[in-house]
Amino acid sequence: MQAYFLWAATIMSAITFSVHTFVGGPRVAEPLLANSDLPTASKWLNYYCWHVTTILTFTMGGGYAYVALNPDRPELAVFLTIVTGASSLLSAAVARKGNINPFRFPSTWLFATVSLLGLAGLLST
Repeated sequence: MQAYFLWAATIMSAITFSVHTFVGGPRVAEPLLANSDLPTASKWLNYYCWHVTTILTFTMGGGYAYVALNPDRPELAVFLTIVTGASSLLSAAVARKGNINPFRFPSTWLFATVSLLGLAGLLST
């Protein structure tokens, strides 16, 4: 049963990457770069952070797949589950700070779903 949840976390990670890249890119990254009101350093640091998330969402699926194939090596799934859970909580906190419903940010529920599937995979025997 453990592998089932870890494969589900792998698939959900791929979905998260796809939403981030193909939906978020045009809706978030492109307007960010088009904004001429932000200080240059702020704009490009935000763009850098966008791509840190791109790298994370791309590689986390591979990490969960690795653990699904190597169940005797759960450390990477533990790490990814903590990081995705923390990312979900951070997304919710940022949304709340901006007086936005946290579930309007796809990152809140996408990272939460990945984290919960990873946790289920780690806890199942």
